[in-house]
Amino acid sequence: MPATNILSNLFNTLYNNEARRRTDCVILPTSKLGIEVLKTLQKHNYIGEFEHVEDKRGGKFKIQLLAHITKCGAITPRFKVKKGEFNDWEQQYLPAYNRGMLVVTTNQGVMSHHDAQNKGIGGFLIGYVY
Repeated sequence: MPATNILSNLFNTLYNNEARRRTDCVILPTSKLGIEVLKTLQKHNYIGEFEHVEDKRGGKFKIQLLAHITKCGAITPRFKVKKGEFNDWEQQYLPAYNRGMLVVTTNQGVMSHHDAQNKGIGGFLIGYVY
């Protein structure tokens, strides 16, 4: 059965495999946005190396897990956030100040809300992880 929300499937699969203490997982199908989200998670040391395998059926990701994710999820609908409003959304989705990150898509690419605040830009919320 096809996935209706590929990003939600990515976050749920990551969370379920982390909860079961697995060292790696396979996520399918893939998307360009999924690749950018995984690069952001890898940059902030939530996941290890990942590989994109194209198999002519939507592709799949093979991801090394580091047991650093307590909870993660997709945010739907994708709320628009201005550059000064990140603190309000951080209080809603994250357990404590300076714990975890919101994943934001901006006109400069996918990044954490910390990077977006430093650059002084807003965007759309697509997920959270802590």
